[in-house]
Amino acid sequence: MLNIKPAEFCPPMLNGVSASKVFLPKMTPAPHTVLAYLSDQFPHIEAAEWQQRFHDGLVYDAVGNVLHTDSAYLENQHVFYYRFLAHEIEVPFQHEILFENDHFLVVDKPHFLTISPTGQYVQQTLLVRLKKQTGIEHLTPIHRLDRETAGLVMFSKCIHSRGMYQQMFADQQVQKTYHAIAPFNRELKFPRIVKLHMQKGEPFYTMQVLDEAPNSETEILLLEHNETWAKYELKPETGKQHQLRVHLNFLGLPIKNDPFYPKVVHKADDDFSQPLQLLAKHLSFKDPVTQQLMQFSSNLELTL
Repeated sequence: MLNIKPAEFCPPMLNGVSASKVFLPKMTPAPHTVLAYLSDQFPHIEAAEWQQRFHDGLVYDAVGNVLHTDSAYLENQHVFYYRFLAHEIEVPFQHEILFENDHFLVVDKPHFLTISPTGQYVQQTLLVRLKKQTGIEHLTPIHRLDRETAGLVMFSKCIHSRGMYQQMFADQQVQKTYHAIAPFNRELKFPRIVKLHMQKGEPFYTMQVLDEAPNSETEILLLEHNETWAKYELKPETGKQHQLRVHLNFLGLPIKNDPFYPKVVHKADDDFSQPLQLLAKHLSFKDPVTQQLMQFSSNLELTL
């Protein structure tokens, strides 16, 4: 008699959120329940939140059975769970889909909207909003923008071509152009190229500059100015975290409303009054699938 293994459960997308998958390994001693294991493995999530997920029927075994707080731990199995937040601050700005084909989307991201679920944001992220809008569960960002930065972001629609577009960004075959509003200094001459060595700083979510061989490069042009502020065009040759913000700050030109540079300024999570004046304005690349030149521009604008 054949021993046919049942097909693994494929959990549906719920309200734009895909299920997370966790493997239950062989352990000695083994936890008594799935709840105990998850609470121990993810200590940053309060036990009460895990209990609520079980009570809400948001945890499943590998064949789709709803698990409960007393469900026994079964080694070498998978479990699925959904992540929702009881309280989430609404981001009062909307995205816009600028282009779509069979392989990818190009989206205008507003300021203050995180790209993917993390920390205190799930529904109020660009990825979940787009999944709800398009119904495409396997939608995936091909590259990233900071929460504070607005402008162009690409998302993969097709699993089979995704790697080609990801590699295109990894190989720096995409020309990215940004606009920024920062102080005007008539003594600084533009265009200029800034090359710096950047690495993680303190606090951990910031970057610092070291007197070592450069590992980041940006071309900076002056577009327009008044006596106080200027609009700059920035073309990064590398993709370090916070690169444009650090490079302008290094010149003594911190981007307007930057909460990290030159110093960290903590603002309330629901304070949307001073968006960082940094915009991913243009994207240009040779499409790895069609071999056509693709060029996109954000509909958003920064003004002096």
